[in-house]
Amino acid sequence: MPGPRLPHFQSDLALPKAVDAVVIGGGIIGAATALELAERGVSVLLCEKGQIAGEQSSRNWGWVRLACRDPREIPLMAESLHLWAGLAERTGRETGFTRSGILYTAETARREAQLERWLRNLDGLGQGARMVRGRQLAELMPGHQTRTCSALLTPMDGRAEPQMATHAIAGAAQAAGARIMTECAVRSLETAAGRISGVMTERGRVACSAVIVAGGAWSRLFLGNAGIALPQLKVLNSVLRTSPVQGGPETAVRSASLGLRKRADGGYTVADAHENIVDIVPDSLRLGWKFLPSYRQEWRALQFRLSNRWREEAAQARRWQPHQTTPFELCRVLDPAPSQKALKSGWAAAQKAFPLLKTADVVQSWGGLIDVTPDALPVISQADTLPGLFIATGFSGHGFGIGPAAGRLAADLVTGDRPLVDPRPFRLSRFSDGTRYGPQTGY
Repeated sequence: MPGPRLPHFQSDLALPKAVDAVVIGGGIIGAATALELAERGVSVLLCEKGQIAGEQSSRNWGWVRLACRDPREIPLMAESLHLWAGLAERTGRETGFTRSGILYTAETARREAQLERWLRNLDGLGQGARMVRGRQLAELMPGHQTRTCSALLTPMDGRAEPQMATHAIAGAAQAAGARIMTECAVRSLETAAGRISGVMTERGRVACSAVIVAGGAWSRLFLGNAGIALPQLKVLNSVLRTSPVQGGPETAVRSASLGLRKRADGGYTVADAHENIVDIVPDSLRLGWKFLPSYRQEWRALQFRLSNRWREEAAQARRWQPHQTTPFELCRVLDPAPSQKALKSGWAAAQKAFPLLKTADVVQSWGGLIDVTPDALPVISQADTLPGLFIATGFSGHGFGIGPAAGRLAADLVTGDRPLVDPRPFRLSRFSDGTRYGPQTGY
């Protein structure tokens, strides 16, 4: 089943013999990191096993949100909003970013109280976030037929086009001097004197002193071969897009059952906000105890199933040599089938909430595998046991919006510049140093 339609990206053809840094992964995190490094004069090679933004970076909802994030992510996301505002000018390419605002709706007094408590996390930021009701709510949700009594409005938030944004960032990185090679998997790391000295790709060796692993759902597998333990699993989310329709909400809407945002083409991206499928795989057993706090907190939003992914992942090699073909070459683009149940329920909820959508057609749907960590926070960190190795992954469904700032923070760590924000909440060692970890809703 084909994923979202992507523009052509002109890959570099010649593999350099040596660079300062190699970025592994051509999603929005890897592309943003490459752009930051290239603009600082660092020679950088980005290697993508498939195509730019071929996986979750083109399959997400397209939200750029501060709303209802884990409080520990708020400083980084606030910086990302500033970066998104200037990204089209900076890259010279269209990203589709629009400050449309986002509404998190409340249908009950209990949910309203939760949203009001979360709003306190923005005290002092001056972002204009507030609870809305009555006429203002009706104006923001024209024609809605829901039981919404109030909503959290974050007017500084917005939307962008996942099928455009990463290509814009990668293109700008290339223009700034980065080499970007698609269909070029990195097989393994090389070390000398206890630190990174290079990588072996399927096309040959590249010497470097720094490697940034931004491989999304593949990061755990790659790092495991290098002896680095990363607790990360995958969650399936299913999305559809509609034909253009007039008169619908400009502001993105998140309710208990629905996620909806207008697209640049006039249609809508729609998803069931409740159904997130967790396929039971061998790593589910290996990592189950680390994810228990998250499972307990989020069990209403998770659906566990035994599927073909058990067999697929059980058959994957977990260790290999630099000369051997790797799982990354055997699966260039991870393109899971969407959940038909989730698509049907999401579309039904959208039409019920906004009857005008009944005039639209569903023109495409897709699935995407989200890389999640036990506390739903990303890892943006140096690997303490291997100098020169950096990790930027595990964004847990929050990576698209936070991507530009995450790339800047990753680049700060590589170059030793002053970090954009305090990186300690995102350190890899939190999973092994005795820190108590788990999701924080901020409610």
